[in-house]
Amino acid sequence: MRKIEKIEPIIPQIVRKKRVAAYARVSMETDRLNHSLSAQISYYSELIQKNPEWEYAGVYADSFISGTSIDKRAEFQRMIADCESGNIDIILTKSISRFARNTVDLLTTVRRLKGIGVEVRFEKENINSLSSSGEILLSVLASFAQEESVNISNNVKWRIKKQFEQGIPNGHFRIYGYRWEGDELVIVPEEAAIVKRIFQNFLDGKSRLETEREFAAEGITTRDGYRWVDSNIKLILTNVNYTGNMLLQKEYIESPLTHKRKKNRGELAQYWVENTHEPIIDKATFDYVQEEIARRRELGPFANKSLNTSCFTGKIKCPSCHISYMHNLRRDKGFQEFWNCGSNKKKGGHCDIGGTINHKNLKKACAEIMELDEFDETAFLASVDFINVPQKYVLEFHMKDGRIITKDCPNTGHQDCWTAEYRAITSAKRKQNPTCRKSSVMTGRIKCVHCGCNFRNQISKTSGADGTKRHHWRCAEHNGCNTVGLRDDLLRNMVADVLEITEFDEAMFNEQIDHIDVLSASEIVFCLKDGRTVSRTWEKPKRVGKPWTEEQRAKFKESIKASYTPERRKAMSEQMKQIRKERGTSWRKKR
Repeated sequence: MRKIEKIEPIIPQIVRKKRVAAYARVSMETDRLNHSLSAQISYYSELIQKNPEWEYAGVYADSFISGTSIDKRAEFQRMIADCESGNIDIILTKSISRFARNTVDLLTTVRRLKGIGVEVRFEKENINSLSSSGEILLSVLASFAQEESVNISNNVKWRIKKQFEQGIPNGHFRIYGYRWEGDELVIVPEEAAIVKRIFQNFLDGKSRLETEREFAAEGITTRDGYRWVDSNIKLILTNVNYTGNMLLQKEYIESPLTHKRKKNRGELAQYWVENTHEPIIDKATFDYVQEEIARRRELGPFANKSLNTSCFTGKIKCPSCHISYMHNLRRDKGFQEFWNCGSNKKKGGHCDIGGTINHKNLKKACAEIMELDEFDETAFLASVDFINVPQKYVLEFHMKDGRIITKDCPNTGHQDCWTAEYRAITSAKRKQNPTCRKSSVMTGRIKCVHCGCNFRNQISKTSGADGTKRHHWRCAEHNGCNTVGLRDDLLRNMVADVLEITEFDEAMFNEQIDHIDVLSASEIVFCLKDGRTVSRTWEKPKRVGKPWTEEQRAKFKESIKASYTPERRKAMSEQMKQIRKERGTSWRKKR
Protein backbone atom coordinates (compact mmCIF):
# COMPACT_ATOMS: atom_id res chain seq x y z
CA MET A 1 0.00 0.00 0.00
CA ARG A 2 1.30 3.39 -0.93
CA LYS A 3 2.27 5.77 1.87
CA ILE A 4 0.72 9.23 1.49
CA GLU A 5 2.11 12.18 3.45
CA LYS A 6 0.32 15.51 3.50
CA ILE A 7 2.58 18.56 3.16
CA GLU A 8 1.06 21.62 4.84
CA PRO A 9 1.59 24.98 3.12
CA ILE A 10 4.26 27.13 4.72
CA ILE A 11 3.18 30.70 5.38
CA PRO A 12 6.21 32.97 5.44
CA GLN A 13 6.51 34.89 8.73
CA ILE A 14 6.97 38.61 8.22
CA VAL A 15 9.26 39.98 10.92
CA ARG A 16 8.12 43.44 11.99
CA LYS A 17 10.86 46.00 12.11
CA LYS A 18 11.68 47.65 15.41
CA ARG A 19 10.49 51.26 15.56
CA VAL A 20 13.51 53.22 16.75
CA ALA A 21 13.68 56.86 17.91
CA ALA A 22 16.51 58.96 19.34
CA TYR A 23 16.66 61.67 22.00
CA ALA A 24 19.13 64.59 22.03
CA ARG A 25 19.53 67.61 24.32
CA VAL A 26 21.75 70.62 24.97
CA SER A 27 21.42 72.81 28.05
CA MET A 28 22.88 76.19 26.97
CA GLU A 29 22.53 78.43 23.96
CA THR A 30 25.93 78.71 22.28
CA ASP A 31 27.15 78.27 18.71
CA ARG A 32 29.19 75.22 19.75
CA LEU A 33 26.24 73.52 21.44
CA ASN A 34 23.91 74.42 18.57
CA HIS A 35 26.33 72.61 16.27
CA SER A 36 26.44 69.69 18.76
CA LEU A 37 22.63 69.36 18.72
CA SER A 38 22.53 69.42 14.91
CA ALA A 39 25.30 66.82 14.79
CA GLN A 40 23.40 64.53 17.21
CA ILE A 41 20.20 64.77 15.14
CA SER A 42 22.02 64.04 11.87
CA TYR A 43 24.01 61.17 13.38
CA TYR A 44 20.98 59.37 14.81
CA SER A 45 18.82 59.92 11.73
CA GLU A 46 21.49 58.33 9.55
CA LEU A 47 22.23 55.52 12.07
CA ILE A 48 18.60 54.42 12.35
CA GLN A 49 17.85 54.57 8.64
CA LYS A 50 20.98 52.55 7.74
CA ASN A 51 19.88 49.56 9.86
CA PRO A 52 17.62 47.25 7.75
CA GLU A 53 15.99 45.82 10.92
CA TRP A 54 14.92 49.23 12.19
CA GLU A 55 12.12 51.56 11.22
CA TYR A 56 12.78 55.31 11.67
CA ALA A 57 10.44 56.76 14.35
CA GLY A 58 12.01 60.22 14.57
CA VAL A 59 14.52 62.21 16.61
CA TYR A 60 13.28 64.18 19.63
CA ALA A 61 15.47 67.13 20.62
CA ASP A 62 15.23 69.64 23.50
CA SER A 63 17.42 72.71 23.19
CA PHE A 64 18.65 75.07 25.93
CA ILE A 65 16.90 73.13 28.75
CA SER A 66 18.53 71.68 31.85
CA GLY A 67 18.51 67.91 32.33
CA THR A 68 17.83 68.08 36.08
CA SER A 69 14.05 67.99 35.51
CA ILE A 70 11.82 66.38 32.87
CA ASP A 71 8.80 68.61 33.51
CA LYS A 72 9.75 71.47 31.15
CA ARG A 73 11.17 69.32 28.34
CA ALA A 74 8.38 69.32 25.75
CA GLU A 75 10.10 67.00 23.26
CA PHE A 76 10.97 64.52 26.02
CA GLN A 77 7.35 64.45 27.18
CA ARG A 78 6.14 64.00 23.58
CA MET A 79 8.53 61.07 23.16
CA ILE A 80 7.22 59.35 26.31
CA ALA A 81 3.62 59.87 25.11
CA ASP A 82 4.51 58.26 21.75
CA CYS A 83 6.05 55.31 23.61
CA GLU A 84 2.86 54.81 25.60
CA SER A 85 0.85 55.00 22.36
CA GLY A 86 2.90 52.07 20.99
CA ASN A 87 4.75 54.07 18.32
CA ILE A 88 8.30 53.42 19.64
CA ASP A 89 10.11 50.20 20.58
CA ILE A 90 13.69 51.46 21.14
CA ILE A 91 15.11 54.83 22.24
CA LEU A 92 18.73 55.74 21.47
CA THR A 93 20.53 58.46 23.40
CA LYS A 94 24.13 59.62 23.63
CA SER A 95 24.57 59.28 27.40
CA ILE A 96 22.79 59.22 30.73
CA SER A 97 23.44 62.94 31.28
CA ARG A 98 21.69 63.76 27.98
CA PHE A 99 18.64 61.69 28.99
CA ALA A 100 18.36 62.98 32.59
CA ARG A 101 20.69 64.31 35.31
CA ASN A 102 18.18 63.68 38.08
CA THR A 103 18.52 60.12 39.44
CA VAL A 104 14.87 59.87 40.51
CA ASP A 105 13.57 61.15 37.14
CA LEU A 106 15.89 58.80 35.24
CA LEU A 107 14.98 55.62 37.12
CA THR A 108 11.25 56.47 37.23
CA THR A 109 11.15 57.06 33.46
CA VAL A 110 13.22 53.98 32.60
CA ARG A 111 11.02 51.76 34.79
CA ARG A 112 7.92 53.29 33.25
CA LEU A 113 9.19 52.51 29.74
CA LYS A 114 10.36 49.06 30.79
CA GLY A 115 6.85 48.27 31.98
CA ILE A 116 5.48 48.83 28.46
CA GLY A 117 8.37 47.01 26.77
CA VAL A 118 10.30 50.03 25.47
CA GLU A 119 14.10 49.70 25.53
CA VAL A 120 16.48 52.64 26.18
CA ARG A 121 20.08 52.35 24.95
CA PHE A 122 22.77 54.64 26.34
CA GLU A 123 25.65 54.63 23.82
CA LYS A 124 28.46 56.18 25.86
CA GLU A 125 27.92 53.88 28.86
CA ASN A 126 26.88 50.89 26.67
CA ILE A 127 23.82 50.18 28.84
CA ASN A 128 20.56 48.51 27.78
CA SER A 129 17.64 49.30 30.14
CA LEU A 130 16.01 45.89 29.54
CA SER A 131 19.11 43.92 30.52
CA SER A 132 19.39 42.32 33.96
CA SER A 133 22.24 44.59 35.09
CA GLY A 134 20.93 47.70 33.33
CA GLU A 135 19.09 49.29 36.26
CA ILE A 136 21.96 48.77 38.71
CA LEU A 137 24.42 50.46 36.36
CA LEU A 138 21.94 53.25 35.66
CA SER A 139 21.49 53.94 39.40
CA VAL A 140 25.24 54.31 39.93
CA LEU A 141 26.00 56.32 36.80
CA ALA A 142 22.91 58.52 37.18
CA SER A 143 24.11 59.48 40.66
CA PHE A 144 27.40 60.59 39.13
CA ALA A 145 25.53 62.60 36.45
CA GLN A 146 23.39 64.28 39.13
CA GLU A 147 26.44 65.09 41.25
CA GLU A 148 28.16 66.52 38.18
CA SER A 149 25.17 68.82 37.63
CA VAL A 150 25.30 69.95 41.28
CA ASN A 151 29.06 70.65 40.95
CA ILE A 152 28.49 72.68 37.78
CA SER A 153 25.76 74.65 39.58
CA ASN A 154 28.04 75.34 42.54
CA ASN A 155 30.81 76.53 40.22
CA VAL A 156 28.39 78.89 38.46
CA LYS A 157 27.18 80.21 41.84
CA TRP A 158 30.78 80.78 42.92
CA ARG A 159 31.48 82.75 39.73
CA ILE A 160 28.32 84.86 40.18
CA LYS A 161 29.24 85.55 43.81
CA LYS A 162 32.68 86.81 42.75
CA GLN A 163 30.99 89.11 40.23
CA PHE A 164 28.68 90.46 42.93
CA GLU A 165 31.67 91.15 45.17
CA GLN A 166 33.11 93.27 42.36
CA GLY A 167 29.75 95.09 41.89
CA ILE A 168 28.98 93.38 38.56
CA PRO A 169 25.34 92.25 38.07
CA ASN A 170 24.52 88.78 36.75
CA GLY A 171 23.59 89.52 33.15
CA HIS A 172 21.50 92.23 31.55
CA PHE A 173 18.20 92.06 33.48
CA ARG A 174 15.10 93.84 32.15
CA ILE A 175 13.98 96.95 34.01
CA TYR A 176 11.25 99.35 32.91
CA GLY A 177 12.58 102.88 32.45
CA TYR A 178 16.07 101.80 31.33
CA ARG A 179 17.75 99.99 28.44
CA TRP A 180 21.19 98.44 28.20
CA GLU A 181 23.83 100.02 25.99
CA GLY A 182 26.78 97.70 26.31
CA ASP A 183 27.24 97.25 30.05
CA GLU A 184 25.60 100.58 30.96
CA LEU A 185 21.98 101.25 31.98
CA VAL A 186 20.60 104.25 30.07
CA ILE A 187 17.32 106.03 30.87
CA VAL A 188 14.38 105.75 28.43
CA PRO A 189 12.69 109.18 28.81
CA GLU A 190 9.12 108.07 27.95
CA GLU A 191 9.24 105.14 30.39
CA ALA A 192 11.01 107.19 33.08
CA ALA A 193 8.08 109.65 33.01
CA ILE A 194 5.68 106.80 33.81
CA VAL A 195 7.93 105.62 36.68
CA LYS A 196 7.99 109.14 38.15
CA ARG A 197 4.21 109.38 37.82
CA ILE A 198 3.71 106.08 39.69
CA PHE A 199 5.85 107.34 42.58
CA GLN A 200 4.13 110.75 42.59
CA ASN A 201 0.65 109.18 42.65
CA PHE A 202 1.66 107.11 45.66
CA LEU A 203 3.08 110.19 47.41
CA ASP A 204 -0.21 112.00 46.69
CA GLY A 205 -2.04 109.32 48.66
CA LYS A 206 -3.40 107.34 45.72
CA SER A 207 -3.59 103.56 46.01
CA ARG A 208 -2.05 101.23 43.45
CA LEU A 209 -5.57 100.34 42.35
CA GLU A 210 -6.34 103.99 41.59
CA THR A 211 -3.13 104.28 39.53
CA GLU A 212 -4.06 101.10 37.65
CA ARG A 213 -7.50 102.49 36.75
CA GLU A 214 -6.00 105.86 35.82
CA PHE A 215 -3.53 104.26 33.38
CA ALA A 216 -6.25 102.03 31.91
CA ALA A 217 -8.49 105.05 31.26
CA GLU A 218 -5.65 106.89 29.50
CA GLY A 219 -4.53 103.84 27.50
CA ILE A 220 -1.06 103.72 29.11
CA THR A 221 0.45 100.24 28.75
CA THR A 222 3.65 98.43 29.72
CA ARG A 223 6.65 98.03 27.41
CA ASP A 224 5.11 94.88 25.93
CA GLY A 225 1.72 96.52 25.40
CA TYR A 226 -0.08 94.97 28.36
CA ARG A 227 -2.31 96.71 30.91
CA TRP A 228 -0.67 98.01 34.07
CA VAL A 229 -1.84 95.91 37.03
CA ASP A 230 -1.28 96.05 40.77
CA SER A 231 1.70 93.65 40.75
CA ASN A 232 3.54 95.69 38.07
CA ILE A 233 3.05 98.92 39.97
CA LYS A 234 4.22 97.30 43.21
CA LEU A 235 7.46 96.14 41.49
CA ILE A 236 8.14 99.71 40.33
CA LEU A 237 7.56 101.16 43.81
CA THR A 238 9.85 98.64 45.54
CA ASN A 239 12.72 98.48 42.99
CA VAL A 240 15.75 100.22 44.48
CA ASN A 241 17.47 100.32 41.07
CA TYR A 242 15.50 103.49 40.26
CA THR A 243 17.70 105.35 42.78
CA GLY A 244 20.83 104.81 40.62
CA ASN A 245 22.10 102.09 42.98
CA MET A 246 21.95 98.29 42.78
CA LEU A 247 21.19 95.63 45.37
CA LEU A 248 22.65 92.37 44.05
CA GLN A 249 21.47 88.82 44.91
CA LYS A 250 17.89 89.79 45.78
CA GLU A 251 16.88 86.29 44.66
CA TYR A 252 18.57 82.92 44.48
CA ILE A 253 17.99 79.38 43.15
CA GLU A 254 17.06 77.04 46.00
CA SER A 255 18.40 73.83 44.40
CA PRO A 256 19.94 72.90 41.03
CA LEU A 257 17.46 70.01 40.88
CA THR A 258 14.23 71.95 41.52
CA HIS A 259 15.34 75.29 39.93
CA LYS A 260 12.93 77.02 42.32
CA ARG A 261 13.63 80.75 42.59
CA LYS A 262 13.21 82.30 46.05
CA LYS A 263 13.49 85.80 47.49
CA ASN A 264 16.62 86.34 49.52
CA ARG A 265 15.35 87.15 53.00
CA GLY A 266 18.73 86.93 54.67
CA GLU A 267 19.64 83.35 53.71
CA LEU A 268 22.51 84.62 51.53
CA ALA A 269 24.65 87.76 51.55
CA GLN A 270 23.48 90.76 49.50
CA TYR A 271 25.70 93.38 47.87
CA TRP A 272 24.91 97.10 47.82
CA VAL A 273 26.55 98.93 44.90
CA GLU A 274 26.23 102.73 44.76
CA ASN A 275 26.11 105.08 41.75
CA THR A 276 26.04 102.38 39.07
CA HIS A 277 23.76 104.35 36.72
CA GLU A 278 21.73 107.56 36.41
CA PRO A 279 18.81 107.69 38.91
CA ILE A 280 15.15 108.30 38.04
CA ILE A 281 14.02 108.68 41.69
CA ASP A 282 16.17 110.16 44.45
CA LYS A 283 17.03 107.91 47.39
CA ALA A 284 15.19 110.03 49.99
CA THR A 285 11.92 109.81 48.03
CA PHE A 286 12.36 106.05 47.59
CA ASP A 287 12.97 105.52 51.32
CA TYR A 288 9.88 107.60 52.19
CA VAL A 289 7.78 105.47 49.81
CA GLN A 290 8.99 102.26 51.50
CA GLU A 291 8.00 103.68 54.90
CA GLU A 292 4.57 104.61 53.52
CA ILE A 293 4.14 101.11 52.06
CA ALA A 294 4.94 99.61 55.47
CA ARG A 295 2.48 101.99 57.18
CA ARG A 296 -0.32 101.14 54.75
CA ARG A 297 0.42 97.42 55.10
CA GLU A 298 0.00 97.79 58.85
CA LEU A 299 -3.34 99.59 58.38
CA GLY A 300 -4.55 96.93 55.93
CA PRO A 301 -7.78 97.78 54.05
CA PHE A 302 -8.18 101.02 56.02
CA ALA A 303 -5.21 102.45 54.13
CA ASN A 304 -7.09 102.18 50.81
CA LYS A 305 -9.60 105.01 50.77
CA SER A 306 -11.21 103.64 47.59
CA LEU A 307 -12.56 100.69 49.64
CA ASN A 308 -15.90 100.87 51.45
CA THR A 309 -14.66 100.08 54.97
CA SER A 310 -16.58 99.89 58.23
CA CYS A 311 -15.96 98.88 61.84
CA PHE A 312 -16.29 95.21 60.80
CA THR A 313 -13.57 95.43 58.11
CA GLY A 314 -10.76 93.03 58.98
CA LYS A 315 -12.57 91.90 62.13
CA ILE A 316 -14.52 88.90 60.77
CA LYS A 317 -12.17 85.94 60.17
CA CYS A 318 -12.64 82.62 58.39
CA PRO A 319 -10.77 79.92 60.39
CA SER A 320 -10.93 77.55 57.39
CA CYS A 321 -9.41 79.85 54.73
CA HIS A 322 -7.54 82.20 57.13
CA ILE A 323 -8.97 85.16 55.18
CA SER A 324 -11.09 88.07 56.38
CA TYR A 325 -14.72 88.45 55.35
CA MET A 326 -15.53 91.16 52.78
CA HIS A 327 -18.39 93.67 52.63
CA ASN A 328 -20.89 93.33 49.75
CA LEU A 329 -23.89 95.28 48.49
CA ARG A 330 -26.51 93.85 46.15
CA ARG A 331 -29.30 95.85 44.48
CA ASP A 332 -30.55 93.60 41.67
CA LYS A 333 -33.08 91.90 43.99
CA GLY A 334 -33.90 94.70 46.39
CA PHE A 335 -31.19 96.05 48.69
CA GLN A 336 -29.05 93.42 50.40
CA GLU A 337 -25.99 94.13 52.55
CA PHE A 338 -23.94 91.14 53.65
CA TRP A 339 -20.46 89.76 54.39
CA ASN A 340 -18.83 86.66 52.90
CA CYS A 341 -15.42 84.97 52.96
CA GLY A 342 -12.77 86.74 50.85
CA SER A 343 -11.75 83.44 49.22
CA ASN A 344 -14.89 83.71 47.06
CA LYS A 345 -13.37 86.78 45.38
CA LYS A 346 -10.37 84.81 44.19
CA LYS A 347 -10.39 82.93 40.90
CA GLY A 348 -11.37 79.35 41.63
CA GLY A 349 -11.70 80.18 45.33
CA HIS A 350 -14.03 78.17 47.56
CA CYS A 351 -14.81 78.38 51.27
CA ASP A 352 -15.68 75.12 53.02
CA ILE A 353 -17.80 76.93 55.61
CA GLY A 354 -19.91 78.77 53.02
CA GLY A 355 -22.89 81.00 53.63
CA THR A 356 -23.05 84.76 54.12
CA ILE A 357 -23.57 87.01 57.15
CA ASN A 358 -26.47 89.43 56.92
CA HIS A 359 -25.26 92.91 57.91
CA LYS A 360 -28.41 93.82 59.86
CA ASN A 361 -28.38 90.55 61.81
CA LEU A 362 -24.63 90.97 62.45
CA LYS A 363 -25.24 94.33 64.12
CA LYS A 364 -28.11 92.85 66.09
CA ALA A 365 -25.93 89.94 67.32
CA CYS A 366 -23.16 92.38 68.33
CA ALA A 367 -25.62 94.51 70.30
CA GLU A 368 -26.93 91.43 72.14
CA ILE A 369 -23.51 90.12 73.21
CA MET A 370 -22.56 93.62 74.41
CA GLU A 371 -25.96 93.85 76.21
CA LEU A 372 -26.97 97.04 74.37
CA ASP A 373 -30.39 98.03 73.00
CA GLU A 374 -28.83 99.27 69.74
CA PHE A 375 -25.51 98.58 68.02
CA ASP A 376 -22.78 101.08 68.93
CA GLU A 377 -19.67 101.20 66.73
CA THR A 378 -17.42 102.76 69.40
CA ALA A 379 -18.41 100.15 71.98
CA PHE A 380 -17.86 97.37 69.46
CA LEU A 381 -14.31 98.50 68.64
CA ALA A 382 -13.52 98.88 72.35
CA SER A 383 -14.79 95.45 73.46
CA VAL A 384 -14.49 93.02 70.49
CA ASP A 385 -11.06 91.87 69.30
CA PHE A 386 -12.23 89.79 66.30
CA ILE A 387 -15.03 87.48 65.17
CA ASN A 388 -14.51 83.90 63.96
CA VAL A 389 -17.03 82.06 61.77
CA PRO A 390 -16.56 78.39 62.82
CA GLN A 391 -19.61 77.17 60.91
CA LYS A 392 -22.41 78.45 58.70
CA TYR A 393 -24.51 81.19 60.34
CA VAL A 394 -22.60 80.96 63.65
CA LEU A 395 -20.41 83.74 65.05
CA GLU A 396 -17.68 83.32 67.68
CA PHE A 397 -16.91 86.66 69.37
CA HIS A 398 -13.39 86.92 70.83
CA MET A 399 -13.60 89.74 73.36
CA LYS A 400 -10.66 91.88 74.39
CA ASP A 401 -11.11 90.77 78.02
CA GLY A 402 -10.41 87.14 76.97
CA ARG A 403 -14.01 85.88 76.85
CA ILE A 404 -15.32 83.89 73.85
CA ILE A 405 -19.05 84.20 73.11
CA THR A 406 -20.83 82.07 70.49
CA LYS A 407 -23.94 83.49 68.83
CA ASP A 408 -26.22 82.32 66.00
CA CYS A 409 -26.59 84.75 63.11
CA PRO A 410 -29.12 83.46 60.54
CA ASN A 411 -29.13 84.98 57.06
CA THR A 412 -32.51 86.61 56.44
CA GLY A 413 -31.31 88.91 53.69
CA HIS A 414 -33.68 87.60 51.03
CA GLN A 415 -36.73 87.96 53.29
CA ASP A 416 -35.63 91.44 54.36
CA CYS A 417 -35.30 92.70 50.78
CA TRP A 418 -38.72 91.26 49.82
CA THR A 419 -40.59 94.44 50.82
CA ALA A 420 -44.14 95.28 49.75
CA GLU A 421 -42.76 97.78 47.24
CA TYR A 422 -40.33 95.27 45.70
CA ARG A 423 -43.06 92.59 45.69
CA ALA A 424 -45.39 94.92 43.75
CA ILE A 425 -42.67 95.76 41.21
CA THR A 426 -41.89 92.07 40.67
CA SER A 427 -45.57 91.18 40.34
CA ALA A 428 -46.08 93.90 37.69
CA LYS A 429 -43.06 92.65 35.73
CA ARG A 430 -44.37 89.09 35.74
CA LYS A 431 -47.81 90.15 34.54
CA GLN A 432 -46.38 92.32 31.76
CA ASN A 433 -43.97 89.62 30.60
CA PRO A 434 -45.76 86.26 30.05
CA THR A 435 -42.43 84.43 29.72
CA CYS A 436 -41.32 85.60 33.15
CA ARG A 437 -41.50 82.57 35.46
CA LYS A 438 -44.32 80.99 33.34
CA SER A 439 -46.80 83.71 34.44
CA SER A 440 -49.94 84.48 32.44
CA VAL A 441 -53.19 86.42 32.75
CA MET A 442 -54.54 83.74 35.12
CA THR A 443 -51.52 83.89 37.46
CA GLY A 444 -52.76 84.63 41.00
CA ARG A 445 -56.44 84.31 39.94
CA ILE A 446 -56.94 80.56 40.59
CA LYS A 447 -57.51 79.97 44.33
CA CYS A 448 -57.61 76.71 46.26
CA VAL A 449 -60.45 77.01 48.80
CA HIS A 450 -59.27 73.88 50.66
CA CYS A 451 -55.80 75.23 51.67
CA GLY A 452 -55.93 78.92 50.64
CA CYS A 453 -53.00 78.73 48.19
CA ASN A 454 -52.83 79.98 44.63
CA PHE A 455 -52.51 77.59 41.71
CA ARG A 456 -49.19 77.72 39.85
CA ASN A 457 -48.54 77.28 36.15
CA GLN A 458 -46.41 74.21 35.43
CA ILE A 459 -45.31 72.31 32.33
CA SER A 460 -46.03 68.60 32.43
CA LYS A 461 -43.16 66.17 31.94
CA THR A 462 -45.37 64.15 29.57
CA SER A 463 -46.50 65.34 26.15
CA GLY A 464 -49.77 64.99 24.28
CA ALA A 465 -50.51 62.92 21.20
CA ASP A 466 -49.21 65.76 19.02
CA GLY A 467 -45.86 65.79 20.87
CA THR A 468 -46.32 69.22 22.52
CA LYS A 469 -45.77 69.80 26.26
CA ARG A 470 -48.93 70.39 28.29
CA HIS A 471 -49.40 73.25 30.75
CA HIS A 472 -51.17 72.50 34.03
CA TRP A 473 -52.33 74.60 36.96
CA ARG A 474 -51.58 72.92 40.28
CA CYS A 475 -52.05 73.98 43.90
CA ALA A 476 -48.89 75.33 45.53
CA GLU A 477 -49.61 73.18 48.62
CA HIS A 478 -48.11 69.78 47.83
CA ASN A 479 -49.20 67.95 50.99
CA GLY A 480 -52.76 67.37 52.16
CA CYS A 481 -54.58 69.10 49.26
CA ASN A 482 -57.23 67.01 47.44
CA THR A 483 -57.44 69.16 44.31
CA VAL A 484 -56.10 67.97 40.96
CA GLY A 485 -54.12 69.65 38.22
CA LEU A 486 -56.16 71.69 35.75
CA ARG A 487 -55.04 71.44 32.13
CA ASP A 488 -54.53 74.98 30.82
CA ASP A 489 -56.10 74.38 27.39
CA LEU A 490 -59.25 72.78 28.84
CA LEU A 491 -59.53 75.49 31.52
CA ARG A 492 -59.38 78.17 28.84
CA ASN A 493 -62.20 76.43 26.94
CA MET A 494 -64.26 76.38 30.15
CA VAL A 495 -63.62 80.12 30.69
CA ALA A 496 -64.77 80.81 27.11
CA ASP A 497 -67.97 78.79 27.80
CA VAL A 498 -68.63 80.75 31.02
CA LEU A 499 -68.15 84.08 29.20
CA GLU A 500 -70.26 82.79 26.26
CA ILE A 501 -67.57 83.43 23.64
CA THR A 502 -66.19 81.11 20.97
CA GLU A 503 -62.58 81.11 22.18
CA PHE A 504 -60.60 82.33 25.19
CA ASP A 505 -59.82 86.06 25.21
CA GLU A 506 -57.35 87.52 27.73
CA ALA A 507 -58.88 91.01 27.63
CA MET A 508 -62.40 89.73 28.42
CA PHE A 509 -61.01 87.46 31.16
CA ASN A 510 -59.33 90.48 32.81
CA GLU A 511 -62.46 92.60 32.38
CA GLN A 512 -65.10 90.18 33.68
CA ILE A 513 -63.56 87.49 35.92
CA ASP A 514 -62.25 88.39 39.37
CA HIS A 515 -60.93 84.94 40.34
CA ILE A 516 -61.57 81.20 40.13
CA ASP A 517 -62.25 79.10 43.25
CA VAL A 518 -61.32 75.42 43.15
CA LEU A 519 -63.52 73.66 45.72
CA SER A 520 -62.43 70.05 45.18
CA ALA A 521 -61.09 67.68 42.58
CA SER A 522 -64.28 68.14 40.51
CA GLU A 523 -65.93 71.46 41.53
CA ILE A 524 -64.90 74.90 40.20
CA VAL A 525 -66.59 78.26 40.81
CA PHE A 526 -65.94 81.26 38.54
CA CYS A 527 -66.36 84.54 40.51
CA LEU A 528 -67.22 87.41 38.15
CA LYS A 529 -66.56 91.07 38.89
CA ASP A 530 -70.29 91.91 38.70
CA GLY A 531 -70.93 89.68 41.74
CA ARG A 532 -72.23 86.60 39.92
CA THR A 533 -70.77 83.12 40.40
CA VAL A 534 -70.87 80.32 37.87
CA SER A 535 -70.23 76.72 38.96
CA ARG A 536 -68.76 74.11 36.69
CA THR A 537 -67.85 70.45 37.07
CA TRP A 538 -64.33 69.48 36.14
CA GLU A 539 -63.94 66.08 34.60
CA LYS A 540 -60.40 64.84 34.62
CA PRO A 541 -59.56 64.07 30.99
CA LYS A 542 -58.59 60.55 30.07
CA ARG A 543 -55.01 60.06 29.11
CA VAL A 544 -54.67 59.70 25.37
CA GLY A 545 -51.38 58.30 24.28
CA LYS A 546 -49.75 58.39 20.92
CA PRO A 547 -50.58 55.18 18.98
CA TRP A 548 -47.69 52.86 18.24
CA THR A 549 -46.38 52.40 14.75
CA GLU A 550 -45.85 48.94 13.27
CA GLU A 551 -42.10 49.41 13.63
CA GLN A 552 -42.51 50.13 17.37
CA ARG A 553 -44.73 47.05 17.85
CA ALA A 554 -42.24 44.81 16.02
CA LYS A 555 -39.35 46.23 18.05
CA PHE A 556 -41.22 45.62 21.31
CA LYS A 557 -42.03 42.00 20.36
CA GLU A 558 -38.39 41.34 19.49
CA SER A 559 -37.20 42.84 22.78
CA ILE A 560 -39.65 40.62 24.73
CA LYS A 561 -38.50 37.52 22.88
CA ALA A 562 -34.84 38.40 23.40
CA SER A 563 -35.41 38.91 27.15
CA TYR A 564 -36.66 35.32 27.58
CA THR A 565 -33.26 33.66 27.55
CA PRO A 566 -32.87 29.97 28.48
CA GLU A 567 -31.44 31.01 31.85
CA ARG A 568 -34.46 33.20 32.56
CA ARG A 569 -36.91 30.48 31.50
CA LYS A 570 -35.15 28.01 33.77
CA ALA A 571 -35.25 30.44 36.69
CA MET A 572 -38.99 31.09 36.16
CA SER A 573 -39.64 27.35 35.99
CA GLU A 574 -37.82 26.78 39.29
CA GLN A 575 -39.77 29.64 40.85
CA MET A 576 -43.14 28.18 39.74
CA LYS A 577 -42.15 24.74 41.08
CA GLN A 578 -41.38 26.32 44.45
CA ILE A 579 -44.74 28.18 44.47
CA ARG A 580 -46.69 24.97 43.67
CA LYS A 581 -44.75 23.14 46.37
CA GLU A 582 -45.60 25.77 49.00
CA ARG A 583 -49.27 26.32 48.03
CA GLY A 584 -50.19 22.77 47.13
CA THR A 585 -53.28 22.33 44.96
CA SER A 586 -54.39 25.94 45.51
CA TRP A 587 -51.33 27.48 43.92
CA ARG A 588 -53.37 29.54 41.42
CA LYS A 589 -54.38 32.99 42.59
CA LYS A 590 -58.09 33.44 43.22
CA ARG A 591 -59.82 35.90 40.91
